[in-house]
Amino acid sequence: MFKASDVKELREKTGAGMLDCKKALEATEGNLEQAIDWLREKGISKAAKKESRIAAEGLCVVQVEENKAVLLEVNSETDFVAKNDEFVSFVNYLAGIILKHEVENVEDALKIEDNGETISDKLIALTAKIGEKISFRRFIKVVKEDNQQFGSYLHLGGRIGSLVVTENTTEEVAKDVAMHVAAMSPVCLARTEVPEDMLERERKVIKEQVMNEGKPAEIAEKMVAGRLNKFYKESCLEEQEFIKDSSLTVGEFVKNNGGSLISMIRFAVGEGIEKKEEDFASEVMNQING
Repeated sequence: MFKASDVKELREKTGAGMLDCKKALEATEGNLEQAIDWLREKGISKAAKKESRIAAEGLCVVQVEENKAVLLEVNSETDFVAKNDEFVSFVNYLAGIILKHEVENVEDALKIEDNGETISDKLIALTAKIGEKISFRRFIKVVKEDNQQFGSYLHLGGRIGSLVVTENTTEEVAKDVAMHVAAMSPVCLARTEVPEDMLERERKVIKEQVMNEGKPAEIAEKMVAGRLNKFYKESCLEEQEFIKDSSLTVGEFVKNNGGSLISMIRFAVGEGIEKKEEDFASEVMNQING
């Protein structure tokens, strides 16, 4: 009905993925022009052309349902779209769908079918409609025990999201901890959870700092342990000064309320994504020439 070269040609003309091109050619019995129209009608051709763009804005959302909770991040190209009602509605819908399905990663989540459409199809359609690249970046799903409590917090309109689990505390205590996590961005829950490579890098930096102060190597080695304690107090949730009462650490605050810390997650929109810097004049000229 059609050849591999037809798929290649359709891909070059539309920028759509190979699988979508095959579907289009199958649907149109190998007719190239009709296949192009099929992709355009589905919004795939338009959406595919946006794949090379960088989506580093967006929204974090937390949803809780009984003993399950999810924190996720969906990205857009501009902050303007991140505030768009349709975009916000889609992100909340996505969180709800993920809570209802047993999925562990984004790839699996995109395959979820709802009303005859996959999440991937819905994402493509939204990208085509809004006119910006929309990217479902990540999520973490958490399950708690009955004696545990979820605490969640969204900061700056969803630019930062946090989700914590405490044990034997009230919801208010858990929420206070989640607010602290959003504001103070701890690296991990406790010093035992600090990644070894991060610890080693910190040791090396501290040792160099001390030796640059003129201390001999053997003295520098002894001083590393002391200065590492400062690193732990800045990086570990349990040891950070509690944002609402600096006379307490977060661990002490939770303990004073009869509980303990179990887990924490913090997402910041666009963290780790390299943003493309481009001046406005260049962008306008690119659109004119494109």
